Amino acid sequence: MPDLTCPTLHEGPLNALLACTNHRQPAASRSHLGCNSFPRDILPRVSSQPQTKSILAIVGPTASGKSALGISLAVQLNGEIINCDSVQVYQGVEIATAKVPPTERQGVPHHLTGFVPPEVNYTAGEWARAAAEKIAEIESRGRAPLLVGGTGFYLRALRRPFFPSPPTDEELRKRINEIRERLGAEYLHKILQRLDPAAASQLYPRDWPRVQRAIEVRLQTGRAFSEQKESRPDPPESARRLRILALNPPRAELYQRINARTELHFDQGLVEEVKSLLGNGVPAESNALGAHGYRRVVEYLQGRRDLPSALEQTKLDVRHYAKRQMSWFRHEPGVEWFDGFGEDEEVQARILRTTVGS
Repeated sequence: MPDLTCPTLHEGPLNALLACTNHRQPAASRSHLGCNSFPRDILPRVSSQPQTKSILAIVGPTASGKSALGISLAVQLNGEIINCDSVQVYQGVEIATAKVPPTERQGVPHHLTGFVPPEVNYTAGEWARAAAEKIAEIESRGRAPLLVGGTGFYLRALRRPFFPSPPTDEELRKRINEIRERLGAEYLHKILQRLDPAAASQLYPRDWPRVQRAIEVRLQTGRAFSEQKESRPDPPESARRLRILALNPPRAELYQRINARTELHFDQGLVEEVKSLLGNGVPAESNALGAHGYRRVVEYLQGRRDLPSALEQTKLDVRHYAKRQMSWFRHEPGVEWFDGFGEDEEVQARILRTTVGS
């Protein structure tokens, strides 16, 4: 494995990195479904009967009441919920994900939640394939699928499928994670600027998950991530019927909610949950434990910060995440915005009026 850690990116180490082919060898994938793109027969399988009804997607920042709104709409529309949150897919990762307990779901079936082992690095492409198949299944039973969650990258993967990408090389990912932890997310972006300037120009320096994946694809395939994006497949038919409804709560009140909910998560045993996951062999650098709400607890358990610092930094992380979510959805095409929180009955009624007959 080449040395990626030279802080000034001298030509020698970079050339050695590009010349090394070890990381291009087929690696055993730890992905759940083993595929990061739609299979060739996905379109006929998910659209055997033409559909015209819209498929609602409830999105917005964390703590905005998406789950409550989704359940309310599902009850009214004879619907079932498909999770669209990248952390709620994991088993055993419960407290900081705000998963709705079965007793509070009002009988509404929930899908794609808590079904992936936490040591697996589940991808947006895999979620998109599973969501398309679940939409077809729900509609075949005469019910309405509703996508609910705040992971905009998942939704984009469904609307604009990715090109076929190689399975994750876990050793390469571990090395890149170590670099990020030691030198920062911006340093990974500098590496990508040298490896794939076009991809780097389209990604924020601190958007390290996507920067990291672009680096991985470049090193594993020998081709630039930006070049391969041109070969993306067509979306499934159901993705063309998505109607995206976004919550826009008051910013100050949202941040108060985030702070209070974060304190509640710590009081409910978040530290113990993370300690148990690590003790059961879940890697500290996994996607599940790298998510906001979890990575600072990992740092505390590793002795890298004290508990008050972990709590306060988590609050800040989640507030920043909420801000990024709002920015993401404001740049997505066709999003309809509704002021307020999802638990508000007036908001629910207003959205229901706009969706009946859609």
